[in-house]
Amino acid sequence: MVCFRLSLAPGSGLVLLCLVLGAVSSYALELTLMNSEKATCLYAKWQMNFTIGYETTSNKYKIVTISGLGNATYNGSTCGDDQTGPKIEVQFGSGFSWTVNFTKEVSTYSVENISFSYDTHDNTTFPDAKEKDVFTVYDPVALRIPLDDIFRCNAVLTLQGDKVVQNYWDVHVQAYVQNGTVSTKEFLCDKDKTSTTVAPIVPTSLPSPTTTPTPKEKPETGSYSVNNTNGTCLLATMGLQLNITHDKVTSVININPNTTDFTGSCHSQTALLRLNSSNIKYLDFVFAVKNENRFYLKEVNVSMRLDNGSVFSTANNNLSYWDAPLGSSYMCNKEQTVSVSGAFQINTFDLRVQPFSVIEGKYSTAQECSLDDDTILIPIIVGAGLSGLIIVIVIAYLIGRRKSYAGYQTL
Repeated sequence: MVCFRLSLAPGSGLVLLCLVLGAVSSYALELTLMNSEKATCLYAKWQMNFTIGYETTSNKYKIVTISGLGNATYNGSTCGDDQTGPKIEVQFGSGFSWTVNFTKEVSTYSVENISFSYDTHDNTTFPDAKEKDVFTVYDPVALRIPLDDIFRCNAVLTLQGDKVVQNYWDVHVQAYVQNGTVSTKEFLCDKDKTSTTVAPIVPTSLPSPTTTPTPKEKPETGSYSVNNTNGTCLLATMGLQLNITHDKVTSVININPNTTDFTGSCHSQTALLRLNSSNIKYLDFVFAVKNENRFYLKEVNVSMRLDNGSVFSTANNNLSYWDAPLGSSYMCNKEQTVSVSGAFQINTFDLRVQPFSVIEGKYSTAQECSLDDDTILIPIIVGAGLSGLIIVIVIAYLIGRRKSYAGYQTL
């Protein structure tokens, strides 16, 4: 942990900043603000990432995920005064800034609003961006919390915008710390109230080089959709089974659609379906258009907490699965495997997806995968039958000729 003090504007006191490194390109940000009496007045610890879509100079639509916040600064963060409420400001990367404002009432305080700004002049993050400008998204939150409580939400909270998706998890914040002591009384978000917490499993011995997982039954099929201003723009129906190898231990996890939330976004060239639950921070399926007439699964990103408490994350943006013509859906009822990496595969069951050109919220005609196509069996069966018949005729002919020769032997 790296901690340092900053002197802010007169009257705002001292700021103690701590940045704790997280796992796999994910950072937990921890901030403690202190007033002029050197007493803690605000405490916050959280993780976040952002998915941003933008149009390129070639009129394509690209999606970029911002998750590395290791170079964050907190200039402008303050405990507030009689005129203004507390505020957290974070700056990171090239031109990214994030702000959350708090307000106070008699016995409660509120997370009033969140704003996020990004600069598409940054060619490294936004190559070939058509519009070069600083964009800001503003989201009112109005989350009310008892004054003496610390707000906690381990589950993923998502703010869905037209071009920006914001994700927050492992959130702990108390904007009005009483008497300089952070409260131990937690006010939980709705998702944490309903989720079941799995106690971490602490290994008592070193695992064997490869642990074979117990086979899982077929996962339950879930139905997912994404809406935009024009209605439903993406449909997906599938049973999902995750195969994860982490620290030489293999796990098989069935996705329960009844406890899984879903969000996403739709654009002319790309579409995103994001799943999350109490242990899955995000499981992204990114679809893209190719050759202006077909779609396919281009990218999968995942970050989740395993039973032993560790975090597993991986991504692949160079996939080529679920290929079908635009205006149709892709269907595969048989078990199919999407190999994301050597350590992560997804088995799908009863799959049907349509990420583009959805009409009236219904699937279009499906293109079936080769595993489902039984019509290919007909010529195989006919060919095999004909081959067998020909073999029988040839054998019968040879036997007949042999008997014929035997009848004309010289006495």
